[in-house]
Amino acid sequence: MFVAPSCLMIFLYVAQVLGAQIPYGDTRDITGAQPFPWHHIRLPRTVVPHHYDLTIHPNLTTLSFTGAVRIQLEVLEDIQAIVLHSKQLKIFNVKLKTAEDVRSLQILENSVYQQLALLSDEVITRGVDYEVHMEFSAKLSDSYHGFYKSSYRTSSGELRVMASTQFEATYARAAFPCFDEPSFKANFTISIIREPRHIAISNMPKIKTIALPGNVFEDQFGTTVRMSTYLVAYIVSDFVSVSKMTKNGIKISVYAVPEKINQTDFALDAAVKLLDFYEAYFNIPYPLPKQDLAAIPDFQSGAMENWGLTTYREEALLLHPEKSSMMDKVEIAKTIAHELAHQWFGNLVTMEWWNDLWLNEGFAKFMEFIALDFTHPELQVNDLFLEKCYHAMEVDSLNSSHPISTPVENPTEIQEMFDQVSYDKGACILNMLKEFMTPEVFEIGIIRYLKRHSYQNTVSSHLWESLTDICSSNDLQDAPLKQKAFCFKRNLQSGDDYYGDKFDIKTIMETWTLQKGFPIVNVDFRSRKLMLTQERYLKTVAKTKTTGSPSKKYTKNTEDALKKVWQIPLTYKTSDSDTTQHFLMKSGVDLLRIPQGVSWIKMNVDRSGYYIVHYGKDGWKSMINLLQKNHTALSGKDRASLIHDVFRLVSIQKLKLETALELSTYLSKETDVIAVTQAFSELVPIYKLIQRKEAALLENGMKTYMLDLFKDLIDNQTWDDSGSSSQRMLRSYLLLFACVRNYTPCVTKASKLFNMWKESDGKMSLPVDVTLAVYAVGAETPEGWDFLFEFYRRSLQESVRSHIKIALTISPLHQKLTWILEQSLLGEIMKTQDLPGILVSISRNPRGHRAAWDFLRANWQTLIKKFEIGSSSIAYMVTGVTGLYSTKTMLKSVEKFFSSLKEETGSEMRCIQQAYDTISDNIIWDESAGRFLAAARENLKRTSALL
Repeated sequence: MFVAPSCLMIFLYVAQVLGAQIPYGDTRDITGAQPFPWHHIRLPRTVVPHHYDLTIHPNLTTLSFTGAVRIQLEVLEDIQAIVLHSKQLKIFNVKLKTAEDVRSLQILENSVYQQLALLSDEVITRGVDYEVHMEFSAKLSDSYHGFYKSSYRTSSGELRVMASTQFEATYARAAFPCFDEPSFKANFTISIIREPRHIAISNMPKIKTIALPGNVFEDQFGTTVRMSTYLVAYIVSDFVSVSKMTKNGIKISVYAVPEKINQTDFALDAAVKLLDFYEAYFNIPYPLPKQDLAAIPDFQSGAMENWGLTTYREEALLLHPEKSSMMDKVEIAKTIAHELAHQWFGNLVTMEWWNDLWLNEGFAKFMEFIALDFTHPELQVNDLFLEKCYHAMEVDSLNSSHPISTPVENPTEIQEMFDQVSYDKGACILNMLKEFMTPEVFEIGIIRYLKRHSYQNTVSSHLWESLTDICSSNDLQDAPLKQKAFCFKRNLQSGDDYYGDKFDIKTIMETWTLQKGFPIVNVDFRSRKLMLTQERYLKTVAKTKTTGSPSKKYTKNTEDALKKVWQIPLTYKTSDSDTTQHFLMKSGVDLLRIPQGVSWIKMNVDRSGYYIVHYGKDGWKSMINLLQKNHTALSGKDRASLIHDVFRLVSIQKLKLETALELSTYLSKETDVIAVTQAFSELVPIYKLIQRKEAALLENGMKTYMLDLFKDLIDNQTWDDSGSSSQRMLRSYLLLFACVRNYTPCVTKASKLFNMWKESDGKMSLPVDVTLAVYAVGAETPEGWDFLFEFYRRSLQESVRSHIKIALTISPLHQKLTWILEQSLLGEIMKTQDLPGILVSISRNPRGHRAAWDFLRANWQTLIKKFEIGSSSIAYMVTGVTGLYSTKTMLKSVEKFFSSLKEETGSEMRCIQQAYDTISDNIIWDESAGRFLAAARENLKRTSALL
């Protein structure tokens, strides 16, 4: 990635690796001839850009581009150098203009910090208006970042090339020289030069097209609002579009390749509804005249929120009305809702620096569910929110987790912030705060935050101030009743005292954002009092390699972690009342009074809080008794949270396995989608760990246990597309589970449907919600696998291709699994963007996990070049491929490989320590496998006898 190093560049790199500060005068240009005038990775605040006039000319034949940029500057101090960002660009013809003169500037480059210094012989004076002019050229990127090449094949086999951008987080600098930090907001006027066969789109509407010599055209776009560089976007392609107008006259357009434009109707309708909703909810008009959504054939992440031009993977935007499942529809709707929420959270109000990325991503994830619950209630997305919190807890339970707000400096550290902690944990603590404040009052606070900081940058404390100010505003007497009730009338018990209007949101929430992990709330039921204590939930103490001895660093971290205290907005219900009660636990030990005669108490009502509850021996007995006798006395979310918590407590040896198994036996009566899905989330990973032991007796025992537990529910599933959204998604999951575990009735039905579909050459219409089960059974034979692959190759429906792709990777055919990995790396038929998902899916296949690990090691250098060190794709592959390893032998193998890496090839990535922690935790579970099954069989017999 770096410029070919001189001895000095090697020194600079080593200094960065060792964490040494490079002294002034030792950072030089690429020739080593002159000192570089700046020695920090963050840019100086001596110059501020106000406006960029940017012209880009991509050549889709030579796969290169040229450009020119004029940047209007405000100079805040007298200087002789302008320092900005540039990465792998050839810069030339650099001029500095004022109203009176033009001067040439000397170019220096620090490729380690991706910086450019423009040196002036004369002082660049504070307060004078300057404009810097630069020309540049580069190759279109082969990765998925910067200004990069994408391509697709038509149904006739023709290869078509296009170019698109992806600048978040630090890649605008690879497309044009700029001040590439989120706080350097500016306006952008963009022009794109293209061939007649292409179109160009950007953040703003096109205002003019000019014919230029050489049979090319220049499309000129309107000037943007003030925004960060990472939100700039432009695409040159042969896309076509469909459009509609919102209630307030915003033009919404969806762009796709011509042969897939018939799959854009759902996205277009959803985007119109969602933009209307957000304008009303935030009470802030969308500030641009248009919003485009573009389906890009090659795209690494799910989508990107560029202001006015959001970009997506094709499968994250395109939906065939007759070929897409309910889960496809839900995921597409959530993705669109996420990116459009960013137009306010992230674009209008942007975090000051990447350490507070959660202010963008946590809010956008949170708003997905708020928005879709209003615009698309039939999708029942709130049933899926718990899953996000549980996924976040899996990462956050490891010692290698990080606080939501974490100091970061270099591009790799910044990339690593795009994880489940920033997204999912961020959303979950916002949801907890919403329930604490009430939804109406929370909405008032976030609208205040957005209006107060529009077109500016913020830190977390700005959010807390806006929410706290609700109770200190001068006009509180004219506020809505619910706002008054929150500020003055809600009684939040704290011991024997009542805690009224003097609460401090900042103090409460910083216990959740500035420290990693989450608490266990231990409940000791004593007559009319509950003794409450808290401690951090922590899975494993990190080890130094495989010696088993804790390192001093991680032992210290663990000891510190266990001493942490959160301010916890507790909720609870009792056997006496269905009303949700609130209690703010502010210390490590607290006391809660409850009415006399209560037989059970359920904490964390509907799992609104980001914490686990341990009810103690007697408390769990009460919960188990309730579930077995009258499980509907609790909501589906409450039952799911009990399932989650009991297994989490077993995993850290706070409870015995027998307790979890005794609780789970009630599941034979369970039909609620949320509870059933959570049960599978707990039991299937245990089954997969047992599969890896290659002990047929244990594997068959666990499979029989699960099938017996859910047999009635599976048998009652219909092979059609009837039912609610949640019922349809559950059907897809249950039938796939049963067929893959060779449940005879399921396999027989799926085989019959597959053969009929195959004999029709794929023309027969299958119920879309059962296609995954049908394809999975078909992929178990070489002939069926080959037919599916060929159908995948020629299909234009993204949903169909996605389902087939999954089926191909869970096949038991080892040679096919190896072959499909190689094909994904080539990127001809299976897109390389899909490689992380394919690799992880194969790694979870008992017939493919060794091939996946071998592939990851053998192709590591290629993977980090394509997907970038620190990216969520690399982290997903590392943790996904190793996530089910459960032996000390495999732990040694994983440690041996990753310890052989250097920093520049990823050795310091957080995901590597997460992999070590997860394997260590799996080893503990693996040693309990036999005991688990013995307890499971005994509990199932006992339940059968009772039934």
